[in-house]
Amino acid sequence: MNKTLVIIDGNSIINRAFYALPEMSNKEGLKTNAIYGFTNMLLKIIDTYNPTHISVAFDRKAPTFRHIEFKEYKAGRKKMPDELREQFEPLKDLLDKFNIHRLEIDGYEADDIIGTVSKIAEDNGFKVYIVTGDKDAIQLASHKTTTLITKKGVGEVEEYNYDSVVERYEMTPTQFIDLKGLMGDKSDNIPGVPGVGEKTGIKLLKQYSTIENLIEHTDELKGSIKKKIEENKDLALMSKELATIITNVPIEVKLEDLEYGDYNKDDVVEKFKEFGFTSLITKLLDIEGGETTIKEEIDLKVHAPSYCVPEPCTGENRDQRDYNNATDGADDRRPGQSQRK
Repeated sequence: MNKTLVIIDGNSIINRAFYALPEMSNKEGLKTNAIYGFTNMLLKIIDTYNPTHISVAFDRKAPTFRHIEFKEYKAGRKKMPDELREQFEPLKDLLDKFNIHRLEIDGYEADDIIGTVSKIAEDNGFKVYIVTGDKDAIQLASHKTTTLITKKGVGEVEEYNYDSVVERYEMTPTQFIDLKGLMGDKSDNIPGVPGVGEKTGIKLLKQYSTIENLIEHTDELKGSIKKKIEENKDLALMSKELATIITNVPIEVKLEDLEYGDYNKDDVVEKFKEFGFTSLITKLLDIEGGETTIKEEIDLKVHAPSYCVPEPCTGENRDQRDYNNATDGADDRRPGQSQRK
């Protein structure tokens, strides 16, 4: 039997789901749009890639080694909205009902956990799929690992494996680390080399392959780019280090603990009922097969978006419609930005 691991960046997906979908809440007033978007994506991934193993990695509040090395790392990011924060624990509880493995560790980001677990799985003969909204994870793509980058909120994914990365960018996945070291990343406050953008960065890496090799050959450069690299070589090297996803996080992972499928379907349906996710009950049964003993009606209190008027936008007809209408720009929104223009 082929072994397939799906490993999900929990923070990335729940964040994108939150900004992709209009506000939703259950009858107790719990905000649920991020949970709904995450779960809908999860079911779509299960249906499409048929994983034998699943894990979800989360960030922790504790500072990481990147914050210690560079105090300005991710500085300027706005505080997570309370409406999003309150959905994390209910989501984790739902994952527990699915008996889906979770990982988080102080001092490291979810990216580093994902990089470490994917390497362990690769070494043990797994096909690996990484699900995230962060293109940094393209550096983890290989002949055995495919990085799935969400787009249209969390409604679709774009696949990146080793060959597709080389074909599309004329660079290897690991060279994405060097590219970010050169051009920086405003979202993470990684400085890069001032004045070097993606186009120039790719051109330099096609010629010199790595930042280290570029620095050794600055005598071959001309004009302003020569000055920029020579004056900011330490900044480029530090930026590359900050951009590098760690693949040797000190965690003990038994791959058998990541096996998916052994869960009580009624427990999951009960959670769906609690959240008001009527359509997801049907989707779950369509994907996983079987029946549920739970037949009660589900009531969902929602704040209807404008496109639901004048038709009542509650219950089953509403939650799937919101998901399908997630906007293309959702991937670019950050905590603190408004959901709608």
